[in-house]
Amino acid sequence: MSQHGGDGELLDRVLLTRVIEPGDEIGGRWVREYGAGEVVRRLRAADGAALPGASPKRWGGLRARARRAEPERDLAVAAAAGVRFVWPGQVEWPGQLDDLGDARPVGLWVRGRPSLRTWALRSVAVVGARACTEYGAHMAVTLAAGLAERGWVVVSGGAYGVDGAAHRGALGAGGATVAVLACGLDRPYPRGHVQLIERIGEQGLLVGELPPGDHPTPSRFVLRNRVIAALTRGTVVVEAAYRSGSLVTARAAQRLGRHTMGVPGPATSGLSGGVHELLRQDAVLVTDAADVVELVGDMGELAPDRRGPVLPRDLLEPAARRVLAALPGRGSAAVPDIACGAQTSEDDTIARLYELRALGYVERHGDDWKLTRQAMISARGGRGAC
Repeated sequence: MSQHGGDGELLDRVLLTRVIEPGDEIGGRWVREYGAGEVVRRLRAADGAALPGASPKRWGGLRARARRAEPERDLAVAAAAGVRFVWPGQVEWPGQLDDLGDARPVGLWVRGRPSLRTWALRSVAVVGARACTEYGAHMAVTLAAGLAERGWVVVSGGAYGVDGAAHRGALGAGGATVAVLACGLDRPYPRGHVQLIERIGEQGLLVGELPPGDHPTPSRFVLRNRVIAALTRGTVVVEAAYRSGSLVTARAAQRLGRHTMGVPGPATSGLSGGVHELLRQDAVLVTDAADVVELVGDMGELAPDRRGPVLPRDLLEPAARRVLAALPGRGSAAVPDIACGAQTSEDDTIARLYELRALGYVERHGDDWKLTRQAMISARGGRGAC
């Protein structure tokens, strides 16, 4: 039972964000089995009986954290920064986060006016290398803008490189974006993205597991990625080396049964090595927003057919195309030979040849026929010659 009266669940869970690290499955199991109030009571009780799974050393550390925690103060600091606290069971809580099991967040700090639950229902994660190339930044901006224009929410981690480019692409298209941070929302990180993060907080949503004032650590960045993966319908990776943190997000998405996608890059680029490894496994290759939406969207949201440019010869009737294809690339040919190659009669071949001559594709040389220069250029274009 909670120690805090009517606001007990809120205060207990806020306190636990100071005590239990993000992704701590043992702590998550305690909350599930005993309830947040009982966990807090045990942590603060004079006798301090340890909960199952905690060594004496660890339990002592958790109790020390609990003694220092001031949930009322954290809520006051958060409110001054325009931040609210959302926890499981509330209307705004995104139910898909429950797929994380005991690694589910104790609660989330949220800044921004829209409903996190509503936005998460139609969202896609776009993540990738911090030290991305111009190509990676371009693809992230273009993908995010295309998704935003189609009414999808773009979720990323607010970091340098691909993350920042994805947020900017969505904002630039007048769309919605969510930044999931590995720090307290009142202490934006990285410092070089303070203006971008502030803009996201005003036009979109900022989300984090850590209470006000908390700073990021390498492990917190890694654990933050599971929230990005669980929150969204799918994850797109744009540039990632073999040991990139964005691959952690992609693998978490795969474990959760979410769609995993990758944008290919040059085979010679180390920043594309991790993406290509994903694509060799279960990830789906995507090149634009239409590809992504076809995968994660509703039935009928199909990407357009991919075709090269329509050439004049594509507009010919099939019989005329067969006759044209039967003519040699160099020199001329007699009607019987052309008819044999086109698998049609000589009379039909002659009729098609005169039709093709009127269109400028062939010319007559005595009894033989040959391709014009125009036809040869068209043929080379159709074969994709440089």
